[in-house]
Amino acid sequence: MAFTLDHQVAEALAPMASAMAGATPPPVGDVAARRAALEGLIGHTDSAQPTPADVTITDHQLVTSDGEKILLRWYAKNDAPGATRPAAVYLHGGGMILGHAGLFDGSLSRYVSASGTPILSVDYRLAPEHPHPTPVEDAYAGLVWLHEHAAGLGVDPARIAVFGDSAGGGLAAAVAILARDRSGPAIAGQILLMPMLDDRNLTPDPQLAPFVLWSWDDNRTGWGALLGDAAGGPDVNAYAAPARIADPAGLPPAYIEVGQLDIFRDEALTYALRLGQAGVPVEFHLHPGVPHEFESIAFTSDAAQRVMADRVRVLAAL
Repeated sequence: MAFTLDHQVAEALAPMASAMAGATPPPVGDVAARRAALEGLIGHTDSAQPTPADVTITDHQLVTSDGEKILLRWYAKNDAPGATRPAAVYLHGGGMILGHAGLFDGSLSRYVSASGTPILSVDYRLAPEHPHPTPVEDAYAGLVWLHEHAAGLGVDPARIAVFGDSAGGGLAAAVAILARDRSGPAIAGQILLMPMLDDRNLTPDPQLAPFVLWSWDDNRTGWGALLGDAAGGPDVNAYAAPARIADPAGLPPAYIEVGQLDIFRDEALTYALRLGQAGVPVEFHLHPGVPHEFESIAFTSDAAQRVMADRVRVLAAL
């Protein structure tokens, strides 16, 4: 039996599909065109829902090991209790090549308002201008910064998670591996939403092709920007592509979710299985009838409501 879109998701996606009908996708390697198109779409979907009034956004700066300054954006509820609380380090999506912290103010404020858990968004530098290892090192530096500033922010350093979607999910998984291997800051959990984990995922699946919102050409562009000619080859390490990890034992507990119509489906499934086989606690969700990042557009659908309730639950339970 062939795959089909969830009917509510299909209805929500129909105007976008109609607008794109007949348009020629940008060629592999065209980062600029993808930035122009997808950052506009992200900004539109992020502002399509109300931004909660009970969350305060505060900006900080981090000086990286190579002397650059990157933005750290802190989201916290105005009525947060005086006792220490958990927190999450957030890494945004965008295929390693696009996006910035300000594009996600609405969605992160909604997570914080609903869960009560504050979030630190790391505005990591993007490929191809900043190829591997810069993005993951920026992300790891954000984790270190939050641990160092936990007391001043009212955060319990034993309850800090890494959290990301798409490329950010891949970076969150990579940060967890880095922290383990460097005996670095403790991570209470890794929250990986439709994560981009495997640079070898470059061959289209004809069963999924009619539904994808992030295509294999997009994926080839993102991994190529991050890794250059090494993408898909034998010399890529797990800090760039977490699916390459040799032994997942000792990683923090994971929450992993992906849509059945997402090109990241198989790599997320495989990663969840490998973590579980290595003794890492895993909660895994495969959502039927939905493609990549569907919940940002079809946010009123029942499927999106289920997804968001799970994410808020996991954040609140840290």
